[in-house]
Amino acid sequence: MSSTRWITETVEGSHEFNIEGYSLAKGSQGVGYSMTSGKFSVCGLDWVIRVYLGGYTQTCKDYISVFVKLVSLTEVRAAYEFKLLDKTGKGEHGAHYTATSPRMFNTTENSWGFQEFMKRSELETSSYLKGDCVTIHCTVRVVQTRVEEGKHYVIPIPPSNMGQNFKGLLESEFGSDITIQVGNESFKAHKSILAARSPVFKAMFFGVVGNPNMETVSIKEVDPFVFKAMLLFLYSDEFPETRELSNSDSPCTSTSILHHLLAAADRYDLARLKLMCEEKLCEKITADTVATTLALADQHQCLQLKTVCLNFAAKPKNLGEVMKSDGYAYLEKSCPSLLTDLLKISAAVDK
Repeated sequence: MSSTRWITETVEGSHEFNIEGYSLAKGSQGVGYSMTSGKFSVCGLDWVIRVYLGGYTQTCKDYISVFVKLVSLTEVRAAYEFKLLDKTGKGEHGAHYTATSPRMFNTTENSWGFQEFMKRSELETSSYLKGDCVTIHCTVRVVQTRVEEGKHYVIPIPPSNMGQNFKGLLESEFGSDITIQVGNESFKAHKSILAARSPVFKAMFFGVVGNPNMETVSIKEVDPFVFKAMLLFLYSDEFPETRELSNSDSPCTSTSILHHLLAAADRYDLARLKLMCEEKLCEKITADTVATTLALADQHQCLQLKTVCLNFAAKPKNLGEVMKSDGYAYLEKSCPSLLTDLLKISAAVDK
């Protein structure tokens, strides 16, 4: 027996359009004048957001008009939603407007939206406008259809256990051909695996000045517990569990461990591990640690982490506590440019 499935589904994507200097933009734009966001992709198609601060036409001149436009030359059905992002940090986003049903976007009708999205007078007295900045969030849901022919058999495929197998190889030390001395601890590993995962190890063992016959190597710039965590990642491609990052005798906090691990990932050119550390450090930012994390992010070119740290520290409710921390004292002495950036952002937030 055979079967066919006709499947209709949506592919969703979102974009935030930040309008800074709202008052200046409003004053320079009359009815029918628009500002356009950068392109963003949903379902492989390019879209932009168009905002008319002075209204799309004379009939809606007291309103802000918003539209989403299909840039790609094709035809597609899509639903859309607009909302204003709350600037108080409470997450109470508002002015929700959603298309009741998908619209047809094509070369003739490539733009849909709302002419009377919100009255300017309401916006200008709301929590959606702060620091002369307003953020419009747009979600596009593209409707797709596809046909699937039914299968005549079902063979369950188990998930890959390659990571566990390689991790077991590390823990068993079977076939190891290199001993790495880190502080007072030694680790047995496999040169081929280390070289395949890290360009630095590849150069160390098999590069022009490398030695493929070496049996031991000493590493001084990384603490043993951090090197162990890095080894676990190299063999499993997974972020080590918290219990694997340190033992009960380690004086380091989890944030401190992540600092050391990010530095090691950068040193050994492990981009994926470096990004994992960035993500976890973003979740652990506090007033006591943010200055230290900011300095680390700047040193190792972690731009996303640096931005998150600056925005957190610049908030009026956080800045006072941040300035009391040891990390802030370090910024004053060693990273004056970072301190300047922080104070600029803080001044902008206060306006």
